[in-house]
Amino acid sequence: MYDFAADMTDCATAVEIALGNQLSTAQLSGPGPAAERLVAAMRHGSLAGGKRLRPLLVRQAAAIFQVPSDRALAAGLAVEMVHCYSLIHDDLPAMDDDDLRRGRPTVHKAYDEATAILAGDALLTQAFALLADPACHPDPAVRIALVTELAKGSGGGGMVGGQMRDIEGEQGGFSGDDISTMQAMKTGALIRASVRMGAILGGADARGLAVLTAYAESAGRAFQLADDILDVTASATAMGKATGKDAALGKQTLVTTLGIDGARQHLNDTVASALSALRTFGPKADGLRATARYFASREN
Repeated sequence: MYDFAADMTDCATAVEIALGNQLSTAQLSGPGPAAERLVAAMRHGSLAGGKRLRPLLVRQAAAIFQVPSDRALAAGLAVEMVHCYSLIHDDLPAMDDDDLRRGRPTVHKAYDEATAILAGDALLTQAFALLADPACHPDPAVRIALVTELAKGSGGGGMVGGQMRDIEGEQGGFSGDDISTMQAMKTGALIRASVRMGAILGGADARGLAVLTAYAESAGRAFQLADDILDVTASATAMGKATGKDAALGKQTLVTTLGIDGARQHLNDTVASALSALRTFGPKADGLRATARYFASREN
């Protein structure tokens, strides 16, 4: 029987160890040696925290096609590096201006703004180096597909574009559809990419990829909905970061649009959609099912 808690813990441990190995002066040096302060800032923004949910999704999607977890690790690390870079940059004064992340000072507080920007840049760059390395997958066509998927999920039509839409919405306001589009890009696109990358590693056919994409899009909406609800209901201690900021800034979310009860109902409906998409895979997709349920029930 599938054990979600054990799978999540095992994945988080594997990612933590592999990230620690990757984020070293020896690994990051190229034509010249990597600066020790830069490496330290990258490690501060990436290690000792985080549930590693995106690498878990890569692993779980790949497992449907019998890909061993160790063969999915490099792709999962690449997604996690992009995620960590995005958090470092989101916390900057010019963006969300946060002082706390995962219960510790944010990178620009622990170091300085310039170092935080460069640490994020270096993490983003290293992510694609991992995917391009033959150690990720022996087939260059698969590696190209992985690079393309992560670039689309994290770029102007994905995560970064969603952040831009978020900034524009803070200035000019959102309609309900605008909020959904922004969140599907800012948060959902990297979750979508994670699942699809696992499917690509497994050699999924077009139908399988479409099914997993439908799941991922619903799961991404569920994750963001839960996050918006927690911003209103959870404490900063539980979350490891500032809460209540959306309300303080007058920022529109689906919670402000639907209310807490309406948002919770919408969250339940969204998780149900994610689960429904996986029917074709049977028990092989139990990991992805458990993660979607976890998105809705998490407390931090």
